[in-house]
Order: sequence, then structure tokens, then C-alpha cells
Amino acid sequence: MLSINGDWFSSRLRPHGVRWKLCAIAIIIGFAAAQSPAQIPVYDEPYRPQVQFSPKKNWSNDPNGLVYFKGEYHLFYQYNPFGDTWGHMSWGHAVSPDLLHWRQLPVALPEHDGEMAFTGSVVVDEQNTSGLCKRGKPCLVAVYTGHRGKGKSQREVQNISTSQDRGRTWQFYSNNPVLDREATDFRDPSVSWMPDAKTWLMAVSLPNDHKVVFYTSPDLKHWTEVSTFGPEGAKGGQWECPDLLYVPGASGSQGMWVLKVGLNPGALQGGSGEQYFLGSFDGRRFVKADGPGAHGWTDYGKDSYCAISFNHLPARMDPVLIGWMNNWQYADKLPTSPWRGQMTIPRKLLVMQDKAGRSLVQEPGTNPLRVLPANKLESTLHGDAISADVLNTELPTDLVMIFSPGDSRTIGVRIYSDRDHWTEAGYDLQKRTFYVDRVHSGIDVAPGFLTRTEAPLVAGRPLDLHLVLDRSSIAAFAQGGTITMTNLIFPHGVTARVDFFRKGGEAPASLRGSAWRLQSIWTSRAGR
Repeated sequence: MLSINGDWFSSRLRPHGVRWKLCAIAIIIGFAAAQSPAQIPVYDEPYRPQVQFSPKKNWSNDPNGLVYFKGEYHLFYQYNPFGDTWGHMSWGHAVSPDLLHWRQLPVALPEHDGEMAFTGSVVVDEQNTSGLCKRGKPCLVAVYTGHRGKGKSQREVQNISTSQDRGRTWQFYSNNPVLDREATDFRDPSVSWMPDAKTWLMAVSLPNDHKVVFYTSPDLKHWTEVSTFGPEGAKGGQWECPDLLYVPGASGSQGMWVLKVGLNPGALQGGSGEQYFLGSFDGRRFVKADGPGAHGWTDYGKDSYCAISFNHLPARMDPVLIGWMNNWQYADKLPTSPWRGQMTIPRKLLVMQDKAGRSLVQEPGTNPLRVLPANKLESTLHGDAISADVLNTELPTDLVMIFSPGDSRTIGVRIYSDRDHWTEAGYDLQKRTFYVDRVHSGIDVAPGFLTRTEAPLVAGRPLDLHLVLDRSSIAAFAQGGTITMTNLIFPHGVTARVDFFRKGGEAPASLRGSAWRLQSIWTSRAGR
């Protein structure tokens, strides 16, 4: 920034009159404004996530069309090419060799003839069932919602587009739409290949009816309705972004089908969020399982929405989920520039079953970014106490901890950005909840932003905690990954001090674990 001294300006500009003075000030202020963005390197701006994808500039929301093809992971996403607020919805595009280091490419599916390109899927048409792949080679086919109009004149249909060159360019299908219910709200197709039935399967949402409709197709162009699911579970808002996938079992548990459904508003913590159902699927109909854990929340925080899984992953690779790290309650008010919106860290999915019931398990893919050696964390407390300076670190950082609570009422860690601002993550053993409290975390971006999110504990599962701390977020994985809680924070600085605390009780309570600095995904050319 330029420092402007008023006396200096007055003494030199007085002879030329007020008009010249104002012109000179305007010139210098304009020069300063023009230069200030260059002073902050791209991808190093305040609050820029360092281990999670965000576009170089402009607005982004739901991930779309996650697919692996010819050595590349593709991340498409809702994108406004013209500004940092929602509008002109198109598909942004980024590719990665490893699910971590992303390189942004030009817009894939632009707003077209007055029709916006809403959320959808990308599949690999290996056998050219669509007849749209050239020279007999597999091609990519995007199946997405075309959105026109507003209010009573709004209409949503399902379209397709194809790419012959690994997603670099796309051709809209000349006979779109391929599926039309003549509905105002009918969106977010999740499409996958069913190898046993040799057919394509689509799960698509009827948002206001709280239903997911299943269709099958031999060729991606002609679709037949085969069943519906819902209403079930939480029904406080619109159902969006369904995703049906088979998830293998962890540690000897049996794998199950999982149907994930977004909800906005009316989620557990307010605003937008996502629930899941465990069950069975026979190729036509999904049936929810009975018993504890058959219905849960994909994320108990405020800021993970419309997460979807990758299509066409390499053999024996567990399913991977990426979501939009935001909430429609305040998405347009985030204090970030020149971008607004980011994705969650990729998460591996498994299903586990224990004496308490079933659960979806999520594990963040941060290991490749860890900078060795690890810092060992160890502390013991007696009575109401806090142990300062367990760790001092620059962000981003990865922490893995396990707590021995003794007779504590509450136990956890505080992550300070300065003396007066911190985020707390811990176990409230009286209320039987895991929580993340961002009330004192930093900037209050909107009414209700500075809040506490909670998830119920399950008896018999460990009191462990895996935290991924980025420059503007905290992602928590607790009780063996059966609780996931993602929250945006806007702290005062890019360093953190981690303190261990306990409240209530006299018997010793302890923390043991490890911490790693994480490499920025933007330090590699792959991330540019």
C-alpha cells in the first residue's frame, strides 16, 4: 500500500488549485488499487485454502461430474465465469493426477442459449452405448440439469454433452433434453454404469416432493423410470444432489449401498447439509436398512453440501467423496477475494458395523501432503486446566489425537489464531456430544455464523480426533471417522497455537498424538 502524507500533498498542490489536487489524489489512489492485487501472489491470498480446491477467481458451488479417466481425476463444479456471486451457472473444470494438486482448465459447459448448466454427472462411455463416441474410442458424457426461467415459468430438464478429447472441449447433444418431466424442480442427476444389468442408472431429485427418482437407460439418451425413494429422514427443505453408490465394508464389516441426499434449508445445523441412508439396491429399487445407524448425516458441520462421489475409479480403489465447503445461509457473504467458494478435502468412504450399529466412515486424503518429521503431541492435565503451547504451527496442519478423559466433563483442544480468537473442538461427555465451536473464531460473516455445531456420541467408539486445519476452515473426523464435521472459520492470521484443555474431574486426563505441517497444493505446477 502507498502511504499518503496530507501535508506533503497540500504543500505541492496548493498553487495549482483544488481541481489539480483532487486529480492527483485520484491518480495515486487508482495506481495503488491497480497495484495492490499484484502484491499478493495468486493462491496465497488471505483465507485462500491451501489443501482444498478453489477456483482462481469468481463464484463456485456444487461439485459436478467427478470422474477418473486416462490418468486424470476430473473435478467439474458450478461456476459463474462473470463474477463472485451466484449466476450464469456453467461448469468450471479442474484436473489432478492425485486428487490433491488441481490445475484449473477453461469452462467446460457454459450457459448456453439462455439455459444454465446445473449440477450433474460425467460418465465414461466405454462401449459407445450412446453412439456419440467417435472412432470407436471411449468418450466422456456429461448428464446435467438444464435450467431455464424463474418462478412459475422455471423449467428443469436433463441434458447430455460429449467430449472426445479428455474433457477439454464439449459438444451439446442436438436432441436435448433427453429427459423431461415438464417440471419446475427436477435436478441433479447422478449417473453410473451397472455392469451386471448392462444399463445406465440415474438417481435424480424431485426437490419439493422429498423424493429421489431412479431411471435406467441403455444408451444415455432414452430413460425409463423404475422406482422412487422417499419421503424419508429429514424433510425440512428441498432435496438436492442425490448420489447412490456401493461402499465396501471396513475391518470385516459388510459393504452396503448408500444413498446420500442434500437438504436445503432445514439441515441439522441450519441451512444446507446432507443426510445418508444405508440399504440395499437390486438394480431398480433402493430399500433403506433397519436398525441403529441406517440413517445419519454425511457431515455434522455447517459447511459441507452437495458432496458427490467419483465415477470410473481404478479397480480396488475405495469410493471418494468431495463436497462444496459452504452453506447457502451465507455463501454470498464470505470475505474472500477474488474467488468465493471452495471444495472439501477428498474423503475415502467405508461402511462399518459394531455393537452400536452401522455407520458411514470417512477418512481425509491428507497423508501425501504431510511434511515429515511429525511433531509428537503429549500432555496430561489434573482438574480444570489448560495446557498452553501443545503445538505452534503455520497453516495448513494435520493433527491426529486420542484422548484419555479420566472423569472429565469436557475434553478437547483450542486452536488460537491470536490471544482473543480461537476455535474449540472437543467431547462434551456430560451431554454425550462431539462439537466444534467457532463462536470466538474470528470474522462474523453473517448473523448466526459464529456458532457451535454438535454430533451425538456413540458408546464404545474411541474418543479420537483427526483435524485438518486450513487457512479458512477446520475439518474434524471423530470417533474413528464415523463423525465428520466441517466448518469455515476466518481467523486473524495464518499461524495457530494448539492448547489441550479439560473441564471438571480430578483424575488425570491426557492427550497423545502427532501433528504434521501440510504442503500447499499450489506449490506444485500441477496446482496452477
